[in-house]
Amino acid sequence: MREMLTGRISDTPAHSLHEEVLKPQFTYEVEYLLPAYIQIEQAMLLEYVRMGWINEGEAQEISRSLQSMNRDTVVADPEQNMSDIAFAIERLVESSLSAPVPGWHMDRSRNDFQACAQVMFGRSQWLLLMDNLQQLIKSIHTLAEGYREIPMPGYTHYQSAQIITPGYYLAAINEELLQTLSRWIRVYDELNQCPLGSGAMSGVELDWNRDLLADLLGFRQPRANALAAVASREWILRISSELSVFSVLVSRFVTDLIQWGSSEMNFIDLPDRLSGISSAMPQKKNFPILERIRGKSAHLSAFHLDMVLGQRNTSFTNLVEVSKEAGAHLSVLFQNTKSLLRLLTLVTDHLSFKKEEMLSICERDFFGGFTLANRLTMEAGIPYRKSQIIVGRYIRSATQLGLTPTEVKPQLLKEKCMEEGFEVSDSAEMLAAAFDVQGSLYMKRSDGSTHPEKVLKLLLEQKERAHNLEEEREVRQSQLSAADSKRERLLHELASTGNGKGQI
Repeated sequence: MREMLTGRISDTPAHSLHEEVLKPQFTYEVEYLLPAYIQIEQAMLLEYVRMGWINEGEAQEISRSLQSMNRDTVVADPEQNMSDIAFAIERLVESSLSAPVPGWHMDRSRNDFQACAQVMFGRSQWLLLMDNLQQLIKSIHTLAEGYREIPMPGYTHYQSAQIITPGYYLAAINEELLQTLSRWIRVYDELNQCPLGSGAMSGVELDWNRDLLADLLGFRQPRANALAAVASREWILRISSELSVFSVLVSRFVTDLIQWGSSEMNFIDLPDRLSGISSAMPQKKNFPILERIRGKSAHLSAFHLDMVLGQRNTSFTNLVEVSKEAGAHLSVLFQNTKSLLRLLTLVTDHLSFKKEEMLSICERDFFGGFTLANRLTMEAGIPYRKSQIIVGRYIRSATQLGLTPTEVKPQLLKEKCMEEGFEVSDSAEMLAAAFDVQGSLYMKRSDGSTHPEKVLKLLLEQKERAHNLEEEREVRQSQLSAADSKRERLLHELASTGNGKGQI
């Protein structure tokens, strides 16, 4: 006759419940949470020894059993463990002991146990995403450095606006990415609080050292309130929210790349191995990788909404609905984001800009109108709004005459000024300076502008900020490694001593 896990119910889970809910959940947790569960059990084992509820000989047996567990040995079984991974681990340990250990799993709850494993999984994936993001930032920085003096058209409202450079544009993207990375580090610090010692919802009864438990598992501190520790999954919403916001930036960046790669603009190119073809039109070279990236970015917002809806209108306590169902797609969210980041980095590592094609647009459109209006005000004393009107009329007349910006007509500008009651001298010099494509980049003097030296200054500042943020991430990664080393050292010391109460 099988041994029941509880006296409250007298039957094992129904077949459909097992197949539709319990087994898939078990499989998910074995795949993503089992290492965290084992580390948690090890930390709590050390605490049992410290408190004197388990002696060192008993602890050695339990520790060996925990270390032997893997995906093949932790198996869902409706009869033996109710297809619950916490019960499965408990049963496996108990079945391996030479004698029962009464104190094993005393004063414990699955609630803080599972909450802790989920946070440990979340923070490890979050650190990996930060590393992926740093690789993208480095790639874009390298690309920007090579194109900070190459003119390209800049657009507002999808119309020709001002001359910029690819380096200037890419520095803007990296500015956003650096702010994103900074926020991700803050999110990590907020989520990295240990739920252990919270029990089911109101705390535990033994003298658990929650600070030590947190330290042994790499947390910066215990979660302050027991109910919040087991009820809240806000950290999942913070992560998914950040990724949703990030996906918007990615989609806008890639939309520009898609437009620039069109046959009408033809500003960029990718190597053939990152390109596609048409099955019907042999003249085409497509960039489906960009469409894939933009398409993947939509999933991030969708998963965020899924997680929000999974938690809203639920009681603030431990619920399977919140702790498991609402976060069912968390691992998929991480996988999609990692894929998106890797693909986008692959693109920026191999992206090239077509200088001649961009220059031809810069020379074709009247991008220097802003500069010419400023010059009329500064050098001829014409009120600025009048200057705007004059330049607009000049450009309209020049366009009607079929002139390009470089085919300056000083007399035409003088006529437009006279129509408004103003006389100007040096109109030829004004026009030549205003519509000098390369020179227009140097007209801007403010920090953060298109001036190549200002772009270089910003890129150097960004490189330093990226380095500092990388160091911050590495500090947090090293804290996890230090916790692993400390826990393993204590377990090793435990195995090296005789029976009796341990000292930690």
